[in-house]
Amino acid sequence: MDQQTALKKKAGEFAASLVQSGMRVGLGTGSTAVWAVRSIGEKIKSGELTDIVAIPTSIRTAEEAKSLGIPLASFDEIDELDITIDGADEVDGRLNVIKGGGGALLREKIVAQITKRLVIIVDPSKQVNLLGETWAVPIEVVHFGWESQKRFLESQGAVVEVRMGDDGKPYLTDSGNLILDANFGRIYNILALEQKLQQRVGIVESGLFFEMADDLIVASEEGIQHVQGRIA
Repeated sequence: MDQQTALKKKAGEFAASLVQSGMRVGLGTGSTAVWAVRSIGEKIKSGELTDIVAIPTSIRTAEEAKSLGIPLASFDEIDELDITIDGADEVDGRLNVIKGGGGALLREKIVAQITKRLVIIVDPSKQVNLLGETWAVPIEVVHFGWESQKRFLESQGAVVEVRMGDDGKPYLTDSGNLILDANFGRIYNILALEQKLQQRVGIVESGLFFEMADDLIVASEEGIQHVQGRIA
């Protein structure tokens, strides 16, 4: 296990320690969140956690959770989650986040909005002063007219690329949509940009998670940093 993976594991395991028996849990997607999912699975298997039910944010997380024996529920059964643990591509000092590098931004945001406590787990490489410093904003769009969405994003100052899959074809999300990775550079007004994106017909969702996170867990060589609440 390389150093970065070891830090992701440490962050995931620490976040899993926040889960208590009887909770309704959102399970995130990605190379950091998977460690939290595995830790929760281990705690259920050992009997440390009981009466847990979870909603996964992607098909692959659902498959992982099932293999670990984590009971899953649907939105028909749950209207609110106690806690969701998820990773991020970037996080700023106010706990605003860019997500969607793994392609699950739509489902992650749906789960996040019904969560009482959204816990973001990262290694130090994901921390930035301003969102957009190191990562493009993933934008999920419908197939029909996607080219017009690309031109719209470019008109807003972004350099835009259609995300491609490992097979060399356009990547498709779990909902069958395309992702446009829009590099705006440093984003000085996240809310204004998010509002523009939300008003655009054909854009399904953006990877901007503005004022949604409640906790930040950063695992570094020095140990765990746990920030609760946004920093002014």
